Amino acid sequence: MTAERILVTYRLHVPAADGLRRARLLAIEQSIEMPPEAVLEQRVLDDVVARVERVDAQPDGTSLAVVSLSAETVGDDAGQLMNMMFGNSSLQPDIEVVDLDVPAPLAAQFGGPNLGIEGLRRILGAHDRALTCTALKPIGSGIAHLAALCGSFARAGVDVIKDDHGWADQASAPFAQRVAACQRAIAQAGAATGRSALYAPSLYGTHSQMQRQIELARAHGVKIVLIAPMVCGVATLNALKREQPDMAFLAHPALGGNARIAPPALLGKLFRLFGADAVIFPNHGGRFTYPRAVCAAIAAHNRADWHGLRCALPTPAGGMSVERCAEIVAEYGRDTMLLIGGSLLIAREHLGERASAFVEAVRAAAAAVAA
Repeated sequence: MTAERILVTYRLHVPAADGLRRARLLAIEQSIEMPPEAVLEQRVLDDVVARVERVDAQPDGTSLAVVSLSAETVGDDAGQLMNMMFGNSSLQPDIEVVDLDVPAPLAAQFGGPNLGIEGLRRILGAHDRALTCTALKPIGSGIAHLAALCGSFARAGVDVIKDDHGWADQASAPFAQRVAACQRAIAQAGAATGRSALYAPSLYGTHSQMQRQIELARAHGVKIVLIAPMVCGVATLNALKREQPDMAFLAHPALGGNARIAPPALLGKLFRLFGADAVIFPNHGGRFTYPRAVCAAIAAHNRADWHGLRCALPTPAGGMSVERCAEIVAEYGRDTMLLIGGSLLIAREHLGERASAFVEAVRAAAAAVAA
């Protein structure tokens, strides 16, 4: 791969005989958006127009086309990478993005995770096991209830306790008061147990609003925040991660299915590239329909050796139960964080015991994998 080209692999849902023609049209659409014969500058034709590198017919009747884009057209903006990769063509139903690679200098500009797997382990003091995560639900709960949940989860040993991704600044639990109360509950539990836990408040709104939210959260001792990159924009994630180099970002996949970008490319590569330290994705066998192979590919891309970027922590979620912990850890390994919410909260007055069972099940599963 040359230093100045971005490689994107597209699935073309056209007859194989039309694959090359469709790929050439795609290359023009995703670069200059005009007839090449109308271009007056030779440099644009030589360097800026996207190139079809190859087209391979597939057994299912589709074709895979590898198109190289000029890194010049992206600069250092995450949103512009998404735009040049799939902006106009996302409106055309016969095209899907299935993979990508970027030049090493561009990867370095975006930077990847601030802390990554090792950094999160260091903060938590958890170096030899899978991690645990849960969510504060439901939306509409009051601050006292949410803080009590935080305390119960932290005393049980859950590593990361995040806001549900729908939390913003609702009247029932305004952001500033919620963060103060929940982080205080985490700190009190840590003082009582001697164990570390992290509270991840959910960011919302504009970039400037999120900057203020992070500063407020930091003042209370928060070290990780939840962000939905496809809701707020990937450029916002990347900007915040650059501005806050010691803050960890837990990426939520909301709206991630709203475009035809294959989950391993979006959740496995792009979220990591733009700064997610951990990436939540829908696990197979829960309330979502991702196949096992897709989930495995997401996790593999999160942790792969890629242009020197730190690895992101794959976080399978979505209707999982404590009873599946052994299976999930065996499948994904110890460099994984299991996110279970409703299966804990349904215990109601026995929440503490159920959360402790979750923690112990993950620890036991990690020990079994190590053995």
